Amino acid sequence: MTHAQKILACLDEKLTSKVDLTLYGRAALHLGFPDSSDEQALSRDVDAVLWLGQAEELNETTNFWDAIEQVNNELADRELYISHFFTEEQVILRPEWREHRVAIEGAWAHLSLYRLADLDLLLSKLMRDDPLDRADALFIVRSSGLTIPMIKEAMALARIPDVSEIREQFAAAGTKLLASVEQLAHGESQ
Repeated sequence: MTHAQKILACLDEKLTSKVDLTLYGRAALHLGFPDSSDEQALSRDVDAVLWLGQAEELNETTNFWDAIEQVNNELADRELYISHFFTEEQVILRPEWREHRVAIEGAWAHLSLYRLADLDLLLSKLMRDDPLDRADALFIVRSSGLTIPMIKEAMALARIPDVSEIREQFAAAGTKLLASVEQLAHGESQ
C-alpha cells in the first residue's frame, strides 16, 4: 500500500458513517490517474477540499474530525497524516467544481472518495508559482489531453481567493504553464 492508501484505509476504518471526501494535491494525482509517477506516490499526506458548509455538516453528522485526529496520532511515527482541509473559497476552482469531480474507486466501507476534475485539479496547482506544482500541472495536462483553449477557458472561469499573493502567484504560474504547454504542443507538431 502507498502512503495515501494507508492514510485513507486508516481513516475509513475509524469512521462510523459515510463521508464524501474530495481529494486534491499529490494524493489525488496518485490515486486518480493510472499513469501517476512513483514520486507522486511518495507524498506523505492527503489533502481535501470541502464545499461550503461541509465541515459543519461533518461535525454534526459524523465522527470525521475525531477520526482525523486518531489517524494523525496513529500514523505520526511514520510521518503520515491527513491535515490540509480547505473550503472551496480558499482554493482556485471553477464555480461548478463539485459537479465534475471524479470518483476514486476502492474498497472503502465509509469513504466516498473523489478527486477534483482535471481542470479543477490543474487550477489548484496554479495557486503557487512553484516548480513542483508546475511539474504536477504539466502532468495533468499531458495525462488528460488538455488543450491551451481548455486551460485558458478554465483560467478565465476560475474563482480566485481574494488574496493578492494568491492572485499574483496564479498569474505567474498560469503564464508559465501556458508557455510550457505551447512548447510541448510545438515540439509534438514538428
